[in-house]
Amino acid sequence: MQVENEPIKPAEEQTEGEQNKKPKVDIKKEIISWVLTFAVAIVAALVIRTFLFEPIRVDGQSMCDTLQDGEVMFVTKPEYLLGDPEFGDVVICKYPGRTEKFVKRVMGIPGDEIALIGNLIFRNGEVVEEPYLTPSRNQRSSYRSAIVLGEDEYFVVGDNRDNSHDCRNLTSYNKPEAITRDMIVGHVRWVVFPFSNIRGIE
Repeated sequence: MQVENEPIKPAEEQTEGEQNKKPKVDIKKEIISWVLTFAVAIVAALVIRTFLFEPIRVDGQSMCDTLQDGEVMFVTKPEYLLGDPEFGDVVICKYPGRTEKFVKRVMGIPGDEIALIGNLIFRNGEVVEEPYLTPSRNQRSSYRSAIVLGEDEYFVVGDNRDNSHDCRNLTSYNKPEAITRDMIVGHVRWVVFPFSNIRGIE
């Protein structure tokens, strides 16, 4: 049995009602589509921030003059998911009992013996040369103490020794304490804002 299709009228022969007829939009499907798109975007952003990279704003002066208050850092994460921080790395870390993040420099890795004499740091008996320090920001300390790091411990310090809360004084003055590997969450690689100060971080 043949079924003949209804002939399509040319546009000029169609009535005004036929010309204005539009397919109905399913509002429910549109809303679901937008919600799913938004959810996927949020999950993707969380995955990127957790496992790949994250922009973080410097809050404070503890890393001056390497990093300035208000600058935005580009922080990468894959190298610390696959490996461990190295001596000299500028890192994003957490402290015991604190929820906020800090930016510091790794001055001791597992197995190191760290001694503090004033603002000088001795690593395994040798003074650490730190050309990135600004002398005027590193002259007030009277620390004199030492610590041997365990297999999962790191010693982090700010470049502005006169104004930094770090492993020299986590809970009490002149009693150095280490942080554990899981507290180091990212590697600071570049300053990306302001644009006039874009640079790599050593």
